Amino acid sequence: MSDLPAADPAARPLAGRHALVTGATRGIGRATALALASAGAHVVAVGRTSGALEELDDLIVRAGSTATLVPLDIKDVEGIDRLGGALYERFGKLDIFVGNAGVLGPMTPLAQIDPKEWNDTLAVNLTANWRLIRSLDPLLRLSSAGRAVLVSSGAAHKARAFWGPYAVTKAAVEVLARTWAAEVENISSLKVNLINPGPVRTRMRAKAFPSEDPNTLPTPEEVAQAILALCLPGFAETGRLYDFPTRGLKGFVVPA
Repeated sequence: MSDLPAADPAARPLAGRHALVTGATRGIGRATALALASAGAHVVAVGRTSGALEELDDLIVRAGSTATLVPLDIKDVEGIDRLGGALYERFGKLDIFVGNAGVLGPMTPLAQIDPKEWNDTLAVNLTANWRLIRSLDPLLRLSSAGRAVLVSSGAAHKARAFWGPYAVTKAAVEVLARTWAAEVENISSLKVNLINPGPVRTRMRAKAFPSEDPNTLPTPEEVAQAILALCLPGFAETGRLYDFPTRGLKGFVVPA
């Protein structure tokens, strides 16, 4: 059984709320943007490809909601800073932030990784999320029920050969989210959590495991429903990791 509350799709529980999703043009990000829109949220969709963003916008309109399209390379940190200011001017706050954008990075022995590939992986998977926190934290604190969800991975808890850059960045993202959750826990209504999607039918998964049958894996739409539940105003947990494969919430245990 899941530890997450069930959401009634007909109730549109996010009506009047604004949700920002990174990596919104495909996979889990795209599915999450559509799930939030179907629940009534105005979606700020961030992605690199304008055409894919426009296709997403059409689907969001069909779902009965609206979107703001932000063509942005997540490595453009000055662009992230400008985004926070633009959202404040337009909406005055932000209710939901889903930090989904990520890259697999090089599947190479640590000693053979090209420095540029290492830096690019950190820039997308880790530094961009910190810059987004820096830009969006003041807006999320202005919400009556701010919710942030950062996407992690089971790789964060394994030391699997050749997965170094990806695993390192996902482990760092977990510490980033836990730290943020601890900093805001007693001073705002903002709740910060993580999700481990596990194996999912995405392009990234296919790249990492090319011989795997994708039809044996859950779809991005299934994961998106779990992310939606973490974004609801009634979800009161913070500093937790939702493990999608086991459908359960996990607390963080820090060794003494």
